[in-house]
Amino acid sequence: MNLLSVSNLNVNFHMKEQELAALIDVSFTLNRGERIAIVGESGAGKSVLGFSIVNLIGKPGYIASGSIKLENKDITQMNLRQLQEIRGKRIAMIFQDPMMTLNPVLTIGDQLVETIRSHTKISYKDARNIAIEKLHNVQIASPEKRFDQYPHELSGGMRQRVIIASVLLLNPDIIIADEPTTALDVTIQAEILQLLLAICRDNGVALVLISHDLGVVSKVAERTIVMYAGRVVEEGPTLEIINDPQHPYTQGLLNALPQMTLPGQRLNQIQGSMPSLAERPSGCAFHPRCPYATERCRQEQPSFIYSGVSSVACFLVEDMLNEFAEQDKEVNE
Repeated sequence: MNLLSVSNLNVNFHMKEQELAALIDVSFTLNRGERIAIVGESGAGKSVLGFSIVNLIGKPGYIASGSIKLENKDITQMNLRQLQEIRGKRIAMIFQDPMMTLNPVLTIGDQLVETIRSHTKISYKDARNIAIEKLHNVQIASPEKRFDQYPHELSGGMRQRVIIASVLLLNPDIIIADEPTTALDVTIQAEILQLLLAICRDNGVALVLISHDLGVVSKVAERTIVMYAGRVVEEGPTLEIINDPQHPYTQGLLNALPQMTLPGQRLNQIQGSMPSLAERPSGCAFHPRCPYATERCRQEQPSFIYSGVSSVACFLVEDMLNEFAEQDKEVNE
């Protein structure tokens, strides 16, 4: 049984008497201890998907249809009390900005202890010991000292380590990390990613990493899901997607990485921009930016097909596979 199973998920936003689709028919699974990445530009629906997994979509957004099953329990059907039982305890979330997560008027220790005692019936002393142990586990020097400090007294990297420690307090089965290194410099980013990777490996924790950077994803995730305009457009093993991207959008994301250009050259970029929810084009949503788009792309939504070990929603790939099949058939005849 999959630890997490998302099936045909649709999330809408009710705006000015119209329904805007933020997620369309999204499906994927996550096994215990597996590390997957959700990749795409801003507006692709990555964070909406992350919030949906823990049913934290606030009005005017709502889950319109589909299911999100944690083992055999559907999160979309849970009441608030049931959700409080799994949030933090079974599924924990790391948000983009640690200063938005940490309370500036409470010490680090008070916040960690409060998290523990809100889910368990243990003494303050025992909760303090657990919190200090977790601070030590995320490689924070002098954890007893940091326990009594306020968030503003810590560096950005240190605050992000505190956030990681906080999600480990209750030994969750799944960690959702939403752009966890966005506000950090490159050196600290690498340290945080290596820390996350080590924690997941050592504790058998499944990871959902939300990122716009395939370079970051390649260091952490075993499997990658590429999203565009609320839909999944490609999914497969991370190494396959990095080395042999199938969808033109995935190819564009890879070509836009800084290491894909020589020093002094202009960075590659995908022409155009992500459409807004209210202006999603017909057919394949990527067709206005795609150099290979045909009339069929403008009119029809492609279905998923397997290309090697990856699945992709693209008519170009479908046509190429059909052509190869015809050639093989002629050779065999």
